[in-house]
This record gives sequence, structure tokens and C-alpha cells, in this order.
Amino acid sequence: MSTNSKNFSNSFSLTDEIADVVRERILKGEYEIGEKIKENQIATELKVSRTPIREAFKLLENEGLIDYIPNRGCFAKGFTKQDVDDIYAVREALEELAVRWAVARITEPELLALEEQVDLMEFYTKKKDKKKVLELNTSFHEVIYASARSRFLAQVLRSYKEYIEKTRKSIFYEQSYLEGILSEHRAIFEAIKDRDEERVVEAISKHLEASQERAFAVWNLK
Repeated sequence: MSTNSKNFSNSFSLTDEIADVVRERILKGEYEIGEKIKENQIATELKVSRTPIREAFKLLENEGLIDYIPNRGCFAKGFTKQDVDDIYAVREALEELAVRWAVARITEPELLALEEQVDLMEFYTKKKDKKKVLELNTSFHEVIYASARSRFLAQVLRSYKEYIEKTRKSIFYEQSYLEGILSEHRAIFEAIKDRDEERVVEAISKHLEASQERAFAVWNLK
């Protein structure tokens, strides 16, 4: 497990910042599934009191990343292979609907916005700026969701969003994946621009299949 220290701001965001550190370690596999996450160790390492650590643990418990067992403490939960299989099965069904409807309903300004996201993604991929590429990736998919023009789909995607974000964040920690991710998004954009429904479904399917394989690799799942 990494023991790099971090300087924290004295603000209301302290709990969120601690949660970010622990979340990153869980998603990167630095805490193994079932490993106890010790309050006193984190307090010493990050030079913070236990109160914001406990609040951060509550956030992560709500996200499904840790388990709290009374009188025993908090344990890393992470994702199992079944979890990842389920996440991607649901995601593929939702995203296929989204891109089919986007092909028929997307506007010219939205197409320009998609193109801009891909161009910027290429720029930041060359700069090896993983954080910025992740932000652009999220924005790219959100444009597609909006262009589907379905408030029902939007509602389902909102409820599912945190699971999608967890898988995205873990994958983007790996620098070697950026070029492939860029290429996959470019193919999705080109198919939508050409209003080619079957091609865009194929492109999103290939993207999610590759994304799932990357998730398996990152979490050492077989």
C-alpha cells in the first residue's frame, strides 16, 4: 500500500479529500478486497484527526467500496469479477440505446461539441494528462446521453452514473490505455456524425468490451 503523504486544506472539503485518497487506493488495488482499513494508520499518515476519516468512510460505504462491520472496523470491498460483469452488461444495454437515439436526434451544435471533446482528448492524450482525458471522456458520453432526448434514459443513467465513474477512474490510472481509449471515442464520434446506427452500435460495443478488459487487468480479475 502506498504511504505517500498529502497536504490537506483546512476546509469543509477535508472529508472529501480523504475519501478521494482511500477511494483511489481501493480502485487501484492497493487495498486488497477484505483488507482492514485502519483509522489510526490513515490519521498518522495524512496528519488528520479521526473524525473526518470516519465521515470519509461513511461516504465510501455508501458508494459500496467499503464494508463497515460493528466492533471490527472498515474493510475494503472493491469490485469482484461478477460486479464488473454486471456493471458492463447493464452499461452496454444503456449505452446502446443512447447511441441509437443519438444518431437520430443529435443536433449540429451537439455534434460540434462531441467533435471538440474528441479533439481535446487527443491533445491531452499526447500531453499524457490522464486527469484531463478522464474529464473529457465523461463529457463526451454526457453529450451523447443528452442528445438521446430521453428523460427516462437520463434518469436511469443518473442512478447508474457512480458505478460508471468508478470503472472509468480506475482504468485511467493506467497511462498505456489512453491511445486506445482515444481511438475508440473517435470511432464512436465518426459513426454518429455519419448517422450510421449499426456502425455506432458496433463502435460502442467494441469500446465497452475493451473497457471491461482494461478493468479486469487493472483489478487483476480473471
